[in-house]
Amino acid sequence: MNNNRALFIASFLTLIAAGVGFGVRTGILREWGGQYGFTNYELGIITGQGLVGFGIVILLASLITDRVGYKTVLLGAFVLHVISAVITLAAGPVYQSAGKEATFWCLLAGMFLFSVANGLCEAVINPLVATLYPKQKTHYLNILHAGWPGGLILGGLLGLCIVGKEAKIATLPWEVSWGLFLVPTLIYGLIVLKEKFPVSEARAAGVSYGEMLKNFASPLLLALLLLHACVGYVELGTDSWITSITNAITGQGFLLFIYASAIMFVLRFFAGPIVERINPLGLLLASSVIGCIGLYLISTSNSTGMAWMAVGIYGIGKTFLWPTMLGVVGERFPRGGAITMGAMGGIGMLSAGLLGGPGIGYKQDYYASSELQQTAPSTYERYQAANEDSFLFLPKIRGLDGQKVEVVLDDPPGKTLTNDLAKITTAPTVDQEVKQRFENLGKWWEAAEPYAKEDSAAVLKARVHGGRMALQWTALVPFVMACGYLLLVLYFQMKGGYKVELLHGHQPEGEEFTGGVEGPVR
Repeated sequence: MNNNRALFIASFLTLIAAGVGFGVRTGILREWGGQYGFTNYELGIITGQGLVGFGIVILLASLITDRVGYKTVLLGAFVLHVISAVITLAAGPVYQSAGKEATFWCLLAGMFLFSVANGLCEAVINPLVATLYPKQKTHYLNILHAGWPGGLILGGLLGLCIVGKEAKIATLPWEVSWGLFLVPTLIYGLIVLKEKFPVSEARAAGVSYGEMLKNFASPLLLALLLLHACVGYVELGTDSWITSITNAITGQGFLLFIYASAIMFVLRFFAGPIVERINPLGLLLASSVIGCIGLYLISTSNSTGMAWMAVGIYGIGKTFLWPTMLGVVGERFPRGGAITMGAMGGIGMLSAGLLGGPGIGYKQDYYASSELQQTAPSTYERYQAANEDSFLFLPKIRGLDGQKVEVVLDDPPGKTLTNDLAKITTAPTVDQEVKQRFENLGKWWEAAEPYAKEDSAAVLKARVHGGRMALQWTALVPFVMACGYLLLVLYFQMKGGYKVELLHGHQPEGEEFTGGVEGPVR
């Protein structure tokens, strides 16, 4: 019996789970900053770990996936998804008992394990779908990766309805929205337990491990890896921050995030007809140009209408980048099996986690603090963080304390802090360290409150400026990508055009490629 559909659904749901977690996380960054006092750079480090582990594990898991089997790897991912939820949801109690630094490491560990689980899934689902649908790899990989924006939409809707002070239905603890990624996780786990899996296309064709590794001697594959590192930076690195940045600019960050994700979700179902008209590299070139324009327009938008238009352009630009790059590798390097596809996913995630998330967070802190120092130095003195941060070779900076920023940007300023202090004072049992931290924040607010009106305007202006400048610098990445794709288009034109490489010199057919029928399965 052919079970391609069930396996595709399970693969799709792994991306739904990852997207829900990622989408919710973009909305609760401000909550974490406000509750635990993190700077944007520190939050960038936490979100970055949600991608770094992803990248490392894809690279490592792809080396063994063809040997240990798709099913075993996906079961491991299921277990780690559950463990990551438990650790992340412990952040509140950890903060109450051990403070900010311990909470930072708790969230870091939770995000890392979440990313490890996602990495194991990614190491499987791309070669699995390429095996299930060998004649239409790019098309079905784009449909598969519609699960990612689908999850982002669900996560964004959760954030819009129940996260933060502006929640449309009710403000619930961030733990509620975060934990809901376990719903698609449990469903895909049940499917994986029940179904049989095929072996990979490369293994079914008898390609040895050494032959798979030889693909990395190809300059073309190395160029694609470099370009995919840029894709990871510009797509996932930016998506870690886009809700926070656009919310500061328009107050509609969640809606804009959902809007961009909806564009991606719909368009990815139509990749096949587009690729039939222009080859995958032409699609990647056009996408990079559109993405560059979209990011720059977001950074310069001065009205809500312009912001919506700009985010729409950015959404169109990023839609096809990730899955089409995987499709190109699957079509040009079919002998690489899970290893070449895993390398692509790994390099993209590592770039997003090590460079994109922290780098964009650093840029926001750098430009926001510089703006505040120049326009309102006394305000900067009141709201600067206790510690300095640095990124790569760039200078050390002292960003803004997220906890203090949330106090002054509250409506009215200090309202939530005042309520929290009242609860702590009347509570029968309160941890002394927690009580001391709130009392210290309360004493700071007593001194800062007389300047709240002017401070709130200056801090908000600086935050918006930091976000705009971070996006302007990020727009350079898709510009570089466009140059790279143009060179590849010209290269293939000189070689007689882009062609799909086939393992046997004919279109793959038969049970050894499709799985789902009696034959080699796991």
